[in-house]
Amino acid sequence: MNLYRIIATTLLMLPSICLAIDLQPNDIVAPLPGKNHAMISYVNSESGTYYRNGSAVSSRPFGSPDIGIQTAIARLSTSYSITNLPAISYLQLPYGTIKPAGSLASSPASTGIGDLTFATAIWPYADREKRRYFGVAGYLTAPTGSYNSQQAFNLGENRYRSDIQMGYQQPIIGNLDGMVAVDTMWFGGNSQCAAACLSASNTSLNQKPLTTTQLGPIYKFNQTYTLGASYFYVAGGATTIGNTYQNNVVNTQRFLLSALAYYPFGRISLQYGRDTEIKNGFVETRRLAIRYTTEF
Repeated sequence: MNLYRIIATTLLMLPSICLAIDLQPNDIVAPLPGKNHAMISYVNSESGTYYRNGSAVSSRPFGSPDIGIQTAIARLSTSYSITNLPAISYLQLPYGTIKPAGSLASSPASTGIGDLTFATAIWPYADREKRRYFGVAGYLTAPTGSYNSQQAFNLGENRYRSDIQMGYQQPIIGNLDGMVAVDTMWFGGNSQCAAACLSASNTSLNQKPLTTTQLGPIYKFNQTYTLGASYFYVAGGATTIGNTYQNNVVNTQRFLLSALAYYPFGRISLQYGRDTEIKNGFVETRRLAIRYTTEF
C-alpha cells in the first residue's frame, strides 16, 4: 500500500477536521423562540507529526510537517417553535487559509471560501425549570468552497457532507451541569481527487461515516461567566481511493476548554484544545478560537 497516498488523503480531510461539529457550553439548552443571532468566529489551529496506525512517520517529506489553518466563520441563526417544540436553524460560511510549512513547505497554500453549511435543531424535550434538555440536529454541507484538484490543500472539499447529532444536558449539583452529545457524519464522493490522492488525473475519493462522542461539565459562576470542558472521541472515517481501501480509520481523542462571558452587547467565548491521542493522521497540537455572538 502506498504510504504517501494514505498521507495525502489526510491532507484532503484537514478542512473537515477544522470545521468539525463541536458544541459550545449550553448549546444543548433550548433557545427561546423569535430570536435572531449573528456569530463571528476566528479559529486558529496547528498540526504536526503524522501518525500511521499509532506510530509516528518520519520518512520524507513528513519528517517535520507543520500545517497551519486560520478560519473566520460567519453564522446567522433564527429560533422558532414547531408544534410548541423549540427549534433553531442557521447558515454558516467559512473563509480561511491552509498553510503548509516545515517539510511540507513545497506544497502550495490555499486561501478562499469554505463550504456552506445549513443546520436545523429541534428539542423534543426541554424543561427549563429543571434545566434538562434533549435536542436533535441535522446538518448539510454543500461543496460551494474553493477547490482545485491539482492542489493537496483546499478550503472546499468538492463533496457533500451530512450529519445527525443528538445531545442531552442536565444538572449534576448546584450550578454544575453535565452534557453528552453523539453525532455521525456521512460523506458524498469526490470524483475529482487528483493531487490529494497522488494521482496524475482525477480519481474518486470516498469516505466511511465518522462518529464523534463529546461530553463534559459546564459550570455557571454567575449570570456573566461560564466555564466548560469537553472530551471528544472520534472514530471511523476510513477512505477509499478509486477501488483501493486505505485502511486509515480515524481514532482520535482530544479536549476543548471553553470560557464564556455574557454581556449586554453579546456573548464572547474563548476556547483552547488539542489532540491527546491519535491513530491515523496529523496530530493537532493547538486549537484556539474566539467567538462573538449578538442578537439582532
